[in-house]
This record gives sequence, C-alpha cells and structure tokens, in this order.
Amino acid sequence: MVPRPLPSPTALLESPLVKERDAGSMQRQLHDRLKRAILDGSLAPGSRLPGSRALAEALTISRNTVTATYEHLAAEGYVRPDRQGTRVTELSSPALLPKRAGKPAGTPTTALRLSNIKPSVSRAETDMALRPGVPALSHFPSAAWRRALDRAIRGAGSAALGYGDPLGEPPLRAAIARHLSVARGVRCEPHQVVIAEGAQEAISLCVRLLSNPGDIGWVEDPGYRGVKAAMHAGDMRIVPVRVDAEGLCVSERDWQKHSPRLIYTTPSHQYPAGSVLSIARRLDLIAQARLHGAWIIEDDYDSEFRHTGEPIGAMQGLVDDAPVLYVGTFSKTMFPSLRLGFLVLPAQLMSAVQAPLEEMLRGGHRHEQLAMADFIESGQFSRHLGRMRRLYRDRQQALRLALNKHFKVPHEIEGGYCGLHLTVRLPERYDDRRIATEALRHRIAPTPLSGFALQPMPLDNGLVLGYGNTPAELFEPLVKRLSQLARAVEI
Repeated sequence: MVPRPLPSPTALLESPLVKERDAGSMQRQLHDRLKRAILDGSLAPGSRLPGSRALAEALTISRNTVTATYEHLAAEGYVRPDRQGTRVTELSSPALLPKRAGKPAGTPTTALRLSNIKPSVSRAETDMALRPGVPALSHFPSAAWRRALDRAIRGAGSAALGYGDPLGEPPLRAAIARHLSVARGVRCEPHQVVIAEGAQEAISLCVRLLSNPGDIGWVEDPGYRGVKAAMHAGDMRIVPVRVDAEGLCVSERDWQKHSPRLIYTTPSHQYPAGSVLSIARRLDLIAQARLHGAWIIEDDYDSEFRHTGEPIGAMQGLVDDAPVLYVGTFSKTMFPSLRLGFLVLPAQLMSAVQAPLEEMLRGGHRHEQLAMADFIESGQFSRHLGRMRRLYRDRQQALRLALNKHFKVPHEIEGGYCGLHLTVRLPERYDDRRIATEALRHRIAPTPLSGFALQPMPLDNGLVLGYGNTPAELFEPLVKRLSQLARAVEI
C-alpha cells in the first residue's frame, strides 16, 4: 500500500478542544472528531494518523489521552496499529459511496405493505370529551389495584423478575378461563388461554398463526381499524363485508367469490354500529367456516357492559369445537395502559401452535399478570364491573337524552345497549370528518363514522360518541356545541 500523506494535527480539528464540563472529556471530544473525519472521508482509508506525542503536543493535551483514544478507535475498527504507526481502516463509508440516481439521499426504503396501513382519522387525547373507547378512568379503584400489585410483588419475590411462561402466568390464565366460563359462556381450559399485550397483539397473533401471504381476510365494514392493520401487516387480502342491524351480512356469493382464511367479527356489540350478530347468522357463520376451512376471530372487546337484559353469550361457546378464536382485553374493563389482553385458542389448534408460540413470545408484565389474577379471584374485578355497568348505563341514557333534546340536525341514534359508545348517523350534507376536525379545536373528540369504512357508502356518515370517560353533566353543553358545529359545515 502506498503511504498516504501525513495530515496536519490541527487540520483534524475544526476548533480546539475545550475543557468546559458540558463539552465532555478531552478523550471523548478527540474520539468523536477523529471518527467523524474518518466517516466523512477527511481521513481517507490507509491514512496514517499523527504520532501520539506529536498530536498531544499540537493540541496541548495529555499523551495518555491520545493513546487511549487511538486504542478505543482500534477496538471499534476505525483504525489499526502497525509497525509504522496507526492507519485508517478500509471502510465502506456511506459518505464515500456513489449515490444512486433517481433516489434522494436519505430516503428510507420500507416494506411495501406499509402503504396499505393508513393512519387513524385523529389522535385525540385520552381526556378529551366524547372520545370512544376510553373507560371511566377516574372511577377505577386504584387503591384496590395497588394492594393487588403489592401482594403480587411480595408473593412472587425475585423469581418474577425473570422471564415467565411465554403464554402467560398460569394463575392469570386459570382465572380468565373461570371468569369467561361464567360471564361469557366461553368453553376453554386454562392451557388454551394465551396472554397478549392487548387485543391488538392477540389479533396479530391470529394472523401470524393462521394465515399466509395472499390469503383472504374478511372484516366488518365499517369496522375496527386495528384488524385491518394486522391483516395488512400479514400480507393478507382484505375483503370488506357490510354490516346491518343483525351484524355481519354474509351472502353465499361472498363464500364462492372470496372464500376467506380469517373472518373478523364483533358479534356481541359490533364496533362501531352497535348491532348484535343474530343467532341465525352466528350458527350459519360457524357452519360455513367449517365447510370452507376458515377461522373466525371473535373480538369481545366491551361486551361485559350490557345495559339491558341478560348478557349475550360469546359465539365461541355455541357449539362444540367451534372454529373460533376468542379475543378479549382488559383495556375497557380495567384501564388502557395496563396492556393486557388474551386469546382463547380452539383445543384442536393447541398442539399445532403451542411450540411456535413459545418461540414467538417471551412473557412479560409478570407482576401485573399476577396482580390481575388476584384482582379476579378476590372478587374485586366482578365488583368493579358491576359498578361500571351502572355508571355506563346512566351515562348512555343521559347522552341519548341530550342528543334528542339538543342535537338540532337530522340524525339517527344506533347502539346504546352495550359498551361505551353511541353512533349517530347523519345525512350526507353534514360532513362527519369536518365536524370531527372542528370539534377537536374545542377538545371534543367524536370519531367520524366514515373513517371506519373501507368502502364508504352514503349511510357511513356520522359520529361515534364515547360516553365512558365523560361525566353525564357535561353532555348537554357538549351536544349543543356539536350541533352548532354540524350546522356550520352543512353543505
């Protein structure tokens, strides 16, 4: 190799090293500047660095500082020492590579599937009024939850600081199985329950376990946006299926033309329309799924809060060995930041997916899982649900009254028999997205109904109003303001 010219020591640095504390140590300053000079090509590959004594004298710093810096750069691979000194290593520096024509520098290349995942219509803050999907956070029994956490931490000891069972803590899986059997009519054993970080991860697991790229997934239209993101991330082909007053409306032609691998539905309380999937459609969906080799993802996200009559049982428990994967979450019954959900897998699937699941998952939130098991088994969870049912029933009725009294535009109210939201359908001349955008300026966060639709139709125009985290006494002034905003955008 032909020796490169020895660079001037002072040419290596655009300014002298400084001794101020905020500037970092002399060694750190010298290291960062030499590294930058190597990466940007100022110090070319093969260049010999100044001797440690010469550089130390030129910079008026300790020779030990220079020696330590050179040793650090050598350990990182930027330079290598030889008998003639210290030379810059041959590197494929990004700064020295030729730029590709037609592609701006710095433009990242991402997976093509990301273009199918669209952002939410809005990112409203949790405490904004009328935001859907947020429970009554101020009514959560924090003291009881803190005691459950304390018991979990004391009881588990240091062992719970390590990795746990990848499928979830056994006490929580057993507690969930018992609760679902009584409260939702779900047929399962504890070993069929998999703990996930919320319903979204549970749905993503369904996609990863049961679909291949190009498989068809049916989703409700309008419906939950998160499932669309999960299916797009799995390179599935999404087919929207309309919902009506009886829930998911599937025709024989749908089965023949777009036979699915996965079917996503919210049968006990359709999100966002609020309808309930009729028993005839439930049984037919199960029978057809068996016939076509499809799997049903049943998302039971807020069905604990039934406001009239007896709770509607889960579809999973209707028949033996139903091809149904049951998804649930504690984000509505407890609080969203808990990030605990669960997936109940069919017994016939467990032998095939258990080993892959144990490799895909690592377990976590062990103290929270153990505390949640204690919260359920101690009866605190059931008592909390009872209090919240009464609160949400009162708030739903108050919001309905406020809409009937103060919402002075033509509208139709849907839902209200379950959950935490009402849907208000509007004529096309009231643009729901414009209303929602204007409402955010007043810290009111309804979600436009059209934002839930993959193939929007004229009837998909309206507002989804959450009443879970908004006090009832605020409904009248809030509805009056929404009414004003709706009339202001009327076409």
